[in-house]
Amino acid sequence: MSLDKREFEIIIWGASGFTGRLVAEYLFQKYNSKDLKWAIAGRDKDKLTSVRDIYLDKSISIHIADSFDELSLNKITTRTKVICSTVGPYSKYGSLIVKSCVETGTDYCDLAGESQWIRKMIDFYHDKAESNQVKIVNSCGFDSIPSDMGVYFIYKDILKKDLQISMRVTGAKGGYSGGTYASINNIISEASKNKEIRKDLINPYGLNPEGEKNGPDKRDLSSVIFDKKIKKWIAPFLMAGINTKIVRRSNALSNYKYGKNFRYDEAVMTGDGFMGRIRGILFSIPLIFLTAKPGSIMKSIFNILSPNPGQGPNKKERESGYFSIRFYVFNESVNSIYKVTGDRDPGYGSTSKMLAESAVCLAKDSLNNSYGLLTPSTAMGDEILKRLELNAGLKFSRIK
Repeated sequence: MSLDKREFEIIIWGASGFTGRLVAEYLFQKYNSKDLKWAIAGRDKDKLTSVRDIYLDKSISIHIADSFDELSLNKITTRTKVICSTVGPYSKYGSLIVKSCVETGTDYCDLAGESQWIRKMIDFYHDKAESNQVKIVNSCGFDSIPSDMGVYFIYKDILKKDLQISMRVTGAKGGYSGGTYASINNIISEASKNKEIRKDLINPYGLNPEGEKNGPDKRDLSSVIFDKKIKKWIAPFLMAGINTKIVRRSNALSNYKYGKNFRYDEAVMTGDGFMGRIRGILFSIPLIFLTAKPGSIMKSIFNILSPNPGQGPNKKERESGYFSIRFYVFNESVNSIYKVTGDRDPGYGSTSKMLAESAVCLAKDSLNNSYGLLTPSTAMGDEILKRLELNAGLKFSRIK
């Protein structure tokens, strides 16, 4: 069926989950039904009906399918231009919906931060998605839009190759949901059982095309150190493991427009002096528990303290949250600083807006002719950059 003749422009897959409901709320509040034709879908009709009746409107239609039933998934993917997927962990629940979208010619976006799963989807479906002219766009939330689009913005402004860019999180306030914690646990569990998954997880270029998994970057920061160039203490950033790989995949997919010697790293800036180092150490402690091996005492303790799937920060916490990121740019002739900020908590308030606008961008905007398993910048470029600033509360700027 022609995309123009499909009943819907967007279907939110997994709308009864915590993030899925936030995406649905955003579309309902932001877009008139005459401007955007959309629906919600999932496995549990009662939960979807509850979300619709409490947060949306009875005019929003509900569609039922199962993550493990390909025929039921085909029935929803053939009805829409875009599937917006919020069903994590994606490695457990997300593979067949990607396959269905590729085969039915339906564009797709998600929040996946599971690089081992994205690698699998690339290997399985990139070539077919490219030949079917389908855009499958991963990591359209806090991981990895600020990173990916931040570097894209910098390149558009400087137009120089082979820069070294260091991204530093300078401030953030927000919580995390049970779904996010479940995804992190799933990554750790899969990596502990599979040598090839571990290999791609630790390879800085693990999401690059086959034959191009190499370059000048080293592994992500794993300890608190003093950054001599910026003259601040820095600590490991949990999302660096996916963000840096997405940025490097963007470079590879765009025929290395950032350069073959482009370098990129991420960390959390914790300040200078003695207290900067102490803050870095304190910031790293939860990460030790969060990434502990399955079955360990530390993991058991963190499991008790962490939210369950479907739980997350409340409305007040989401709206009082924010994030602020700086990008330090170095080469022989350039030494500049850029900034990306968001006006809601990064994991949910801002993420739900980023994902929703990505779906609208895929459905509504005239985009480039790149197809396959893509990144936000390679799939949507200038159009998503405009939407992020106009609608999603993000700001991209040069401050030096």
